[in-house]
Amino acid sequence: MAGALVDVKPTPILKEELDIVIPTIRNLDFLEMWRPFFEPYHLIIVQDGDPSRTIKVPDGFDYELYNRNDINRILGPKASCISFKDSACRCFGYLVSKKKYIFTIDDDCFVAKDPSGKEINALEQHIKNLLNPSTPLFFNTLYDPYREGADFVRGYPFSLREGVPTAVSHGLWLNIPDYDAPTQLAKPLERNTRFVDVVLTIPGGTLFPMCGMNLAFNRELIGPAMYFGLMGIREPIGRYGDMWSGWCVKVICDHLGYGVKTGLPYIWHSKASDPIIAFVNLREEYYGIFWQEELNPFFQSAVRTKACATVQKCYIELSKQVKDELGRIDPYFLKLADAMVTWVGAWDELNVKVCAPVK
Repeated sequence: MAGALVDVKPTPILKEELDIVIPTIRNLDFLEMWRPFFEPYHLIIVQDGDPSRTIKVPDGFDYELYNRNDINRILGPKASCISFKDSACRCFGYLVSKKKYIFTIDDDCFVAKDPSGKEINALEQHIKNLLNPSTPLFFNTLYDPYREGADFVRGYPFSLREGVPTAVSHGLWLNIPDYDAPTQLAKPLERNTRFVDVVLTIPGGTLFPMCGMNLAFNRELIGPAMYFGLMGIREPIGRYGDMWSGWCVKVICDHLGYGVKTGLPYIWHSKASDPIIAFVNLREEYYGIFWQEELNPFFQSAVRTKACATVQKCYIELSKQVKDELGRIDPYFLKLADAMVTWVGAWDELNVKVCAPVK
């Protein structure tokens, strides 16, 4: 009928340029809550644990699902660099994606609400973070100057106001905080109820504890450094894959001139309250709790040479330093250094387009 109104839904931002990566050991019923936000996008699901188990995905989602058999088939001998029985297996999804951007989320994370009661589209906020520059070289006291209603404050150098490309958007959590096991045991009932409406750039030269449960990144800029290491079965450590990756990513971003943002968006993090889980986490984190005291000064002083003009070259150089300087702590780091090299080799085999060189 002439003149009739047609309900045309706007095209989701970056629909053809972004994959959502989800590691899991269970049916993905949690996607029903995320359907309004995730359904237009392609999902890469990395099934951990028993590959003979069937994972159910709600109807209507566009997805590909990989289990351990698929990882072994695709990577062959290089499959040894992908963790087993740890959420660090998610980095296999980064490896096989062909999109420019990645958003990764855990299956115990749900849609949060802002103080007004409105559901938060976490993916949309991550995209906004990634598409706007970062300011790692000079701190702006109004935080992210590119957000609506903000700008650079008086005294901010005009020569730095263009900012640098944003490589990583690190989101936060309401309800269950991302605490280590000792803190979980000391504060079993603590919940995060504070919604802070802030996005800020992590300053250059500053490390941070990266959590992989609510994370987005520009795969073309930093993908080869988003390796979550060797965690879980057959390894002396677990639950540190995202931390390891975050430390590597940050020193490489600082070297290549990229930015990392943290703050919004929030997700609602829910997990079982059984205190036994905290003891299980403690067993997995035990060595990491001690090792991180040595890893912090290592990454603070890690040196990238001018010859390291791509992420891959930076990462290979970093692997050599891991072997030379951290191998004395435990043989695990010798194995990890070799796995870092294997990871880069797998990345280059599966990805024709390499990361952008430093400008």
